[in-house]
Amino acid sequence: MRMDYAPAPHAPSRVRWIVFGLAGGASFMLYLHRYTFALIKPRLQAEWDLDKVQLGLLDSAFSVCYQAFQFPAGLLADVLGVHLVLGVMIIFWSAALGLHAQAPGVGALWYARAALGMGQAGAFASITRITRTWFPDSIRTTVQGLVGVFGARLGGVGANLIVGALLIGTLSFAWRPAVKLVAAVGIGLGIVFLLVFRNAPRRHPWVNDAEADLIAGADASSPDRDERLSVAGLFRRMSRRSILNLFALNLQSTLSTMADMIYAAWIPLFLFEVHGLNFKEMGVYSALPLIGGALGGAAGGWLNDTLIRRTGNRRWSRSAVGLTGKGLAAGLVGFALVFYENPYVFCTILFFVKFFGDWSLTTGWGTVTDIGGRSSATVFAFNNGIAGFGSILAPPMYGYLAEQYNWYLVFVVAAVIYALCAASWLLVDCTIPLVREKPHAFEVV
Repeated sequence: MRMDYAPAPHAPSRVRWIVFGLAGGASFMLYLHRYTFALIKPRLQAEWDLDKVQLGLLDSAFSVCYQAFQFPAGLLADVLGVHLVLGVMIIFWSAALGLHAQAPGVGALWYARAALGMGQAGAFASITRITRTWFPDSIRTTVQGLVGVFGARLGGVGANLIVGALLIGTLSFAWRPAVKLVAAVGIGLGIVFLLVFRNAPRRHPWVNDAEADLIAGADASSPDRDERLSVAGLFRRMSRRSILNLFALNLQSTLSTMADMIYAAWIPLFLFEVHGLNFKEMGVYSALPLIGGALGGAAGGWLNDTLIRRTGNRRWSRSAVGLTGKGLAAGLVGFALVFYENPYVFCTILFFVKFFGDWSLTTGWGTVTDIGGRSSATVFAFNNGIAGFGSILAPPMYGYLAEQYNWYLVFVVAAVIYALCAASWLLVDCTIPLVREKPHAFEVV
């Protein structure tokens, strides 16, 4: 029996907003689980006598597997569909987080970190495909900013406030029960996703024709925007120019990832070691930059769509937002260092660093869907896989700088990386598709 969630017989149903909530929930849970590790580092240092280089290598265990499985997971999302792939991934990575709490020593924790990276590898690639399949082009970048950046950063905020400030800092949970609790919530979300989500609007029993046509927009004549492309067909449609443009996008994504690893891996420990903040304060103030990132991601999506609509120039609208955001982030990190000795002012300025740094992050999502077309999940996965080199290199690099020199130098290096990332946006052209959308007669799609 077909159920249409519509206020009138011919009005569009609103199932896309249920999908919006599921995608945003997956993004939130992804970062809630990922950022939890940074909060338990002080406990691990005390329990297992680990130095910062060893902690950085545990971060790299996550990053190596996250990078290695990006492309296969994204390809699976394009070939098998997001419904099965993302639903299973949410359950898998949540279980892997729970294994952190069962680890008897560093060796077992390394494998738990690796499993978490493997499980999360194709999540954002899958979410990118959801935004292309379930939302019209006119609002797609805004949706990507809200789902992919705002939702994810709120998850990071949740890790700091829920796990750090509330469970461990206020309610005095040991770190293992706190980790198990948030892992269980993630498994529940994965089950709900499998039950409710479908790969395309026209395949969902709750979607009426009016909503399906609204989502398709200019592509309404296409029988199904979820049409799948063979692997051989994908590579046959690439050109040398489109591949070089993809590599330019890979460069900016790698630099952006390296800068971001400061917040994912080190801010809580920095506040604990340098300024002696307790868990409650550490959770609150390390959350400030992530709140800024969440708001910046939402603002960046709106700014992209607005500039494209008003100027009609998609390429330079995207590049201008990316360059400006990362450039302002670089300058603000330098300004924050003036207040290095005051953690409260320092973290407040980092709020604005992440606001501008992450408004350009949404530009990256929009660029992926621009150049990726029907292969957006694969393109996103490949881009994130290359960017993963930054997440492998950055944690031990920052850990080494902090261990051998000082934390001040860590932030100087981050400012330089932000500046290089800003300049890299001059090389990216979002109007060059990676693959031609019109298939040859002999291609199987």
